[in-house]
Amino acid sequence: MMRFAVRLLAVAICSVLFVAFVRAQALERVLYVSALDRATRAPVEKLTVDDLRVTEDGVVREVLRVEPATSPMPIAVLVDNQAAAEATIADLRKGLASFLKSVDGLGPVAIVSVADRPTILQDYTTDQATLQQAARQIFARPDSGATMLDAIVEISRGLSRRESDRAAIVLVSMEQTEFSNLHFSQVLDPLRSSGAMMSAVVLLNAAGSTRDDPARNRAVVLDRGVKETGGWREDVLASMSYEAALLKIAGALRHQHRVVYGRPETLIPPERIDVSATKEGTIVAGAPARGQQDR
Repeated sequence: MMRFAVRLLAVAICSVLFVAFVRAQALERVLYVSALDRATRAPVEKLTVDDLRVTEDGVVREVLRVEPATSPMPIAVLVDNQAAAEATIADLRKGLASFLKSVDGLGPVAIVSVADRPTILQDYTTDQATLQQAARQIFARPDSGATMLDAIVEISRGLSRRESDRAAIVLVSMEQTEFSNLHFSQVLDPLRSSGAMMSAVVLLNAAGSTRDDPARNRAVVLDRGVKETGGWREDVLASMSYEAALLKIAGALRHQHRVVYGRPETLIPPERIDVSATKEGTIVAGAPARGQQDR
């Protein structure tokens, strides 16, 4: 009997050591994740390892740690100031001012307008007064259309050169005239390579999302770009809702979580990484830390 008990103890010890060995061999990977209350869209400020499910190509991975995200996050804000935006500019300025205050302290922010061509209204800075001044100087450009897709490509390439393990692009877009002639794949590729999480506030127009090829390409980018990079999309019916929508996105960025999970060593990186909520009433979106997308 004693000999049998000793054998059981030995088997148990070996099992524990084996599990410890496997975990030691696993690579730690990082996701940046935002969580929102499904009903109110308010940010969920506290998550545990049991509240999230991470899969790679459908295979469940072990979530090791969840902690508040604290690393600097550069944010590029792209605003649609084409001629058709004339009646919305006051609401745009107000919403952008509130957004800038809400994300103050997260990292440097740049403001880019997209009428006729992408134009940097304010390069990356953490100075709140300078950013607020730039927001007040946004005007609709007469006889112009948007070059939103061109701007996303240029900003994505610029962010690729910035050293930070997370970054964000936030769009305020109208479903009006789009002057960019890029196919959606020419936009999504550099966006994914940048590692930036793209979010969007979209002023809906019943006739504006699919009326021509540029509009259709923009619609695909606004849909897939947000979903595939771990961002959030807020659709509004009137520009007076810009402020509330931008504050929701600001809340999601301000309350991001750094999620560490384990992956066994492998020569082939996963094609798809997904994160979902197991916590009832919670929705999440996230993406790998920058520099990890292809490893």
